[in-house]
Amino acid sequence: MRIWISKPFYEILPYLYAASGLVLLTASLYLDFWYWPTICLVLGIACLIYGLFVFLKRRDFRHDRPALPKED
Repeated sequence: MRIWISKPFYEILPYLYAASGLVLLTASLYLDFWYWPTICLVLGIACLIYGLFVFLKRRDFRHDRPALPKED
């Protein structure tokens, strides 16, 4: 089963992952309740790593794929 999402949303996903990672890392500095700082720290690092992973995989895939001819 394939799930199709719109191209603009698909293109911005790595940046959304990275931005949410930065927000979670910043939140881990300011939260002081229960285990939330640790949870935000772990999730923030995971989001940053995943965003970087998706960005690099897409870049490699696009670099290895032959260019499509331009339509005039």
